[in-house]
Amino acid sequence: MTATLQVTIVVGYLLVALAIGLLAYRVTERAAEDFYLASRTFGTAVLLFTVFATLLSAFTFFGGPDNAYAFGPEWILVMGLMDGLIFAILWYLIGYKQWLLGQRHGYVTLGEMFGDRFGSTGVRALVAVVSLFWLFPYVMLQQIGAGGALAALTDGVVPFWAGASLITGFMILYVVLAGMRGIAWTDTLQGAFMLCMVWAALVWVLVAVDGGVSTINAGLTESSPEFFALGSDFYTPGTMLTFAISIAFGVAMFPQVNQRFFTAASETVLKRSFALWPLLVLLLFVPAFLLGTWAQGLGLQADVGAGESILPILLDTYTPAWFAALVIAGAIAAMMSSSDSMLLSGSSYFTRDVYRPLVDDGITERQEDRLGRIGVAVFAIAALAASVWAEAEAFGAVAVGSVLVEIGDLAFGGFAQLTVPVLVALYWRGTTKQGLVAGILLPQAVYLAFNFLPATEVGSAMLFSETYLGWGISIYCLLLGLVATVVVSAATTKADSERPALFFESLRRG
Repeated sequence: MTATLQVTIVVGYLLVALAIGLLAYRVTERAAEDFYLASRTFGTAVLLFTVFATLLSAFTFFGGPDNAYAFGPEWILVMGLMDGLIFAILWYLIGYKQWLLGQRHGYVTLGEMFGDRFGSTGVRALVAVVSLFWLFPYVMLQQIGAGGALAALTDGVVPFWAGASLITGFMILYVVLAGMRGIAWTDTLQGAFMLCMVWAALVWVLVAVDGGVSTINAGLTESSPEFFALGSDFYTPGTMLTFAISIAFGVAMFPQVNQRFFTAASETVLKRSFALWPLLVLLLFVPAFLLGTWAQGLGLQADVGAGESILPILLDTYTPAWFAALVIAGAIAAMMSSSDSMLLSGSSYFTRDVYRPLVDDGITERQEDRLGRIGVAVFAIAALAASVWAEAEAFGAVAVGSVLVEIGDLAFGGFAQLTVPVLVALYWRGTTKQGLVAGILLPQAVYLAFNFLPATEVGSAMLFSETYLGWGISIYCLLLGLVATVVVSAATTKADSERPALFFESLRRG
């Protein structure tokens, strides 16, 4: 009966999201720009919450609390304070200029913007292909988190594959119907819902524990006294900064986030949104990661097994089944609000930056709109199939939370390698097409090599190690991207097809 109630609550929430999507469908135009960008009409609340909800994923709700549970509460600094501030700065440096260019030239994707700037179909396709390459595993991450959450919540009554399929099916329905407008409306609902539920969960657990914070701290003193000191073998300065910089820089290049830089209705909306961003981030991350830390002090170690995450276990222990289901519905909302936007952006990158310039440049707006909706379904089903296979074959006895952190960290670092060449091209008129291509491809190749090739000892040095001098390889690749973009640009001449004057005149006039 408990499992039935929990599944009913989760499905009820999904139906509410679908109803909002249907309402948005009634006012959505059958044009690509409206489907992908809601005709650039977002106000402050909708823009802020759609970026907020889009970023709150399985990585946040399950990987984050599991990290805090295993290693201590410093994860709040990594994700909350440090990334809240770093990303807000990047939102201004990149997002504001993207918005100016989008308003003047009607750009829908990052690849379209840089393809125009450098007069190159190849550049346009390269940005899209690299983005799609890293987007696919991150969509998988959300489906793995959703399937694992429902399986843990119902004690296996709903198996992983069924939970992941249920969430994916609902996402396909409302994304295909409503596009960006429907996603933004549901994101606003989901963002507010997540904030309310995570704070309610924090208060509920605190009240349910006899002795409250004193009991939790006593448990932590006994089991993990190192949690009361800043830093540890895991939370070294190099590790924390590597995570924070990689995640913030990666977020700025996430297609589903980056594309939202084009959607603000005005300059005031855009600036107000990134100013409020750090506060909104802390409001969610502090309670979510505190719950993970508290679980360690409450002696739940023996309950964490293969394929389980600590948040559902904590809620199942200290809150009623209906409330735990509501909180997990909030977590699933986070995954959905990330995945739906990823599916839409992935579809736009494929249709506008790969299919349109390389296959059929004469496609009409309505044909592109239809192709985009089909692309959403194909991308989602492919990621679902890969997620089910990976959960059954690849993860084995590894806990889902640690897997989510590893996948998320890998994808963040991959996206982050795009940020530096994009920044250089936005701010340096001397950037050439060859310089941009080198700045994209070289760090991507090195990052992939150091993450997928086995560590090898060459003399006294270790080749393909994940860290050097305490810093992760993604940081070194960011520096490599900067050097490659600048040096190759300085050594090459601009092609006749490049249009730096148009690009920078647009920025100056803005």
